Amino acid sequence: MEWRDQGILLSSRRHGETSAIIEVFTPSQGRHAGVVRGGTSRKIAPILQPGAQLDLTWRARLEDHIGAFTVEPVRSRAAVAMGDRLALAGLNAVTALVSFCLPEREVHLPLYQRTEALLDLLGQGEVWPLAYLRWEVSLLEELGYGLDLSTCAVTGATEGLAYVSPKSGRAVSQAGAGEWADRLLPLPDVLRGLGEAPDAEIAEAFRTSGYFLSEHLAADLGGKPLPQARARFVEAFNRSR
Repeated sequence: MEWRDQGILLSSRRHGETSAIIEVFTPSQGRHAGVVRGGTSRKIAPILQPGAQLDLTWRARLEDHIGAFTVEPVRSRAAVAMGDRLALAGLNAVTALVSFCLPEREVHLPLYQRTEALLDLLGQGEVWPLAYLRWEVSLLEELGYGLDLSTCAVTGATEGLAYVSPKSGRAVSQAGAGEWADRLLPLPDVLRGLGEAPDAEIAEAFRTSGYFLSEHLAADLGGKPLPQARARFVEAFNRSR
């Protein structure tokens, strides 16, 4: 069995004396793991940094074996991330969430394309938090937890939308919320793609997207908690604004 593709390195861990087990996200193979022989060597170890874009060849005797990777660097994103605390936290959040959320070897091409585009924006602090927020919303949508923010779930109105139902993921207007307003999640304009995306609105939107990641998506994956990397990124963003 053999395939070749490009992909994003999600994680790397030592395996035995000289090898490493890596996990990558690729357009045609999804999230995929394999062994890199000599992965701890001075030549290869610096290549195996989370977020790196790699040219990959995977071989195994049988399809269900873990198999072995041969890797060649395409571009590194580590230098940008290491010089920027928020960028590093964001990179860690993206790679951790992809690893946590995606079933192994299941193809998600649109999400892969969005992930690669997002990571290529690392270091551009003025646009990255909003791009990351949109990526989280697309992650929810890709995995079947998309938010419906077009009309009020109660009245059907398209105006005055101010909340999101934590149960259905649908928008709710001020008029439709009534006495239930304090039990609903915020719906800032930025979450609907409106306005200029001030940091305060992005922070509110992270609260809403985070709720659906933890209480819906993660709950359906056996109730495991979301990776702490996501919370660390949100905290870093809140400190930076």
